[in-house]
Amino acid sequence: MTVITESRIAGVVRAAEAVLSHRAGSSVTLADPEDLGGSGRTVVVRARVLANPLSMDRTLVIKALPADEDPRAFHRELASYKYATALPNESRPGPQLIASDPEIRVLVLTDLGHGRSMNSLLSGTDAIEASHAVSAWGQALGRMHAATVGGEFDFRAILRRDAGTADGDILGESAVRAVADASAQLERLGVDLPSDVHDRLAAACLLFPEGDHRAFSPSDVGPENIMLNDEGVQFMDYEWGGFRDATLDIAYALVTCGAQLSTVNSGHRTDLEIAMVDAWRSEVHGIWPALGHNGESSRKILTARLLWTWLSTIWMLPAHDGVASVEVPQVSPAGYTHDWALHTNDPRVVVARWTDLSAAAVRGGDQVVAEFAARVGAALQRSWLT
Repeated sequence: MTVITESRIAGVVRAAEAVLSHRAGSSVTLADPEDLGGSGRTVVVRARVLANPLSMDRTLVIKALPADEDPRAFHRELASYKYATALPNESRPGPQLIASDPEIRVLVLTDLGHGRSMNSLLSGTDAIEASHAVSAWGQALGRMHAATVGGEFDFRAILRRDAGTADGDILGESAVRAVADASAQLERLGVDLPSDVHDRLAAACLLFPEGDHRAFSPSDVGPENIMLNDEGVQFMDYEWGGFRDATLDIAYALVTCGAQLSTVNSGHRTDLEIAMVDAWRSEVHGIWPALGHNGESSRKILTARLLWTWLSTIWMLPAHDGVASVEVPQVSPAGYTHDWALHTNDPRVVVARWTDLSAAAVRGGDQVVAEFAARVGAALQRSWLT
């Protein structure tokens, strides 16, 4: 959790009061601010509403980005919240936007309350509870995807209106650089890059600007950004949200959940992955019938998973090999970095991701990816852990 000074929190609360008061046309007063943490220098605060001319909830969440950050981050998140807030209640993936001010980079959101984090459910000792949680995770992703198919034009219109641009996906840009660097990095590890695997990685990069299954994504749908409350799964962070191929989201969830599993739940890893994917497919097969076919679904998800696993690996390589490589995406000279769930500083996590990828490829009957993943995992094991 980022440490925030009292003066910074007080300043964020005052800014939110001004934004809300301007919207209401009369004074709004907030009290009892609670620091909820944030990534980089972002401040996230829960505050109680005292004077309440708009009949708002008793508490609200305020999110503020530093004024000297690259404005793309704020505009992308603001557009994502505006788009998602306009969805029907049953399709809304997370909090609702109440008010905003692009000039001072402040968002005021509904408070999702004090539900349970996905991390706590995955790291617990109840395997049935974990299974229900990952199924709910997959189902929520699927509902969001199904509800937002065809909405990309509206999202881009919001982004252009607010930011004057419809800039690309920062993770997609990082993925392209990572794939361009793949052959050289693998050579240093003593692993050949088969042409078939390179083609799969290149195809996965196209899932950001293209893809057959385009839908809205909050972008970072890892377990750190998910809470379960009385209304179900809530995605709490829309930084860099936008439209992309939906298989990227379900694959991202698969790649990022493993590191959070307790010893008990790790023994059920395969069953948990299958439960998550089945729940997701149950929501999207009606709009994308091709995903109802096991082979087609498995191949597409595996392609996206291969890319995420490689991207998380190449972010680790500079720290271990002293070789300049693709950096974790940064969006300003001031050093702002979104705290991606995909990113890890633990080499054991990356090695495990290759092991899991190989096992998933075996289950899907993809020997090329299975053998490649096994070779990369073994090479990283030798380089990092022995």
